[in-house]
Amino acid sequence: MPDRKAFTRKNSAKKSSVRHREHFAQNPVYEHGVTHVSTERIRVALSTSSVYPMDVPTCFNVAHELGYDGVEIMITHNRTTQNPLLIQSEMRRTGLPVVSFHAPTLLFLPGVLDKDHWTKLRKTCDLALECGAESVVLHPPFRWQGDYAKGFVDGVRELVKETGLKIAVENMYPWRAGLREVLVYYPDWNPLDEDYDHMTFDFSHASTAGMNALETVADIQDKLAIVHLTDGSGSLRDEHLVPGRGKMPVAETLQYLAKHNWSGDVVVEVNTRLVAKKSTRTAMLKESLEFARKHLGLNEAT
Repeated sequence: MPDRKAFTRKNSAKKSSVRHREHFAQNPVYEHGVTHVSTERIRVALSTSSVYPMDVPTCFNVAHELGYDGVEIMITHNRTTQNPLLIQSEMRRTGLPVVSFHAPTLLFLPGVLDKDHWTKLRKTCDLALECGAESVVLHPPFRWQGDYAKGFVDGVRELVKETGLKIAVENMYPWRAGLREVLVYYPDWNPLDEDYDHMTFDFSHASTAGMNALETVADIQDKLAIVHLTDGSGSLRDEHLVPGRGKMPVAETLQYLAKHNWSGDVVVEVNTRLVAKKSTRTAMLKESLEFARKHLGLNEAT
């Protein structure tokens, strides 16, 4: 079990975010006029959270209409996210796979699937296996989640061995309290500090945390199973902007992954909840897909 870490520390995210932006402005790394194409499989999928609060059939419809390669299902209170027969029916109807399931480990989903945290994760894995998904995305535990938090790293590793799934722990961010950062996740909000087999990288979370996205992804490339494609402006809010509309080096990072023959799934996870018109939401998701395909070199892939 890792040593217990401090509960608060000095807030450094904003300064780090500014420093990273200035670095990329002064030292551009994007290779214009060059298209890199990974020799390995990269799929671009649509998360059900991008059409929230709509249901699973709506997500499959949008993904199929726009030309996505698959779907990631965020398990919520919505029963369609928990119904394997319905999900399998949608897969057959659209011809799209479910690339991953996102376990209901968010703060506002405490009783979804089960109140016991390990049982909840096991049920998520069962859904993934029933629907042919390769990966499960989950957040690190909160400090107050007792034995689940203390045994999380070892427990996830054992579940990977047991199921054969890529259980990919996602990078989060410290919460803010004035001039201090409150470290609510255990053992850490940053999965780089722990010995996980598989990881998920989220650009919006990285923006909120003040992380260097390109450097981080380069460090974890061999363990990176899922990229949550979004963006952030460097504010303290978890914004989930359309990629390219924020200030993160998203294009640079996708190009890096293609250049270095990464294999994995890029899942569009943008916030469309406040969008009033369906046409506007559709345009945002089309723009996100086109951004991904362009910078991953997928328009050139044969």
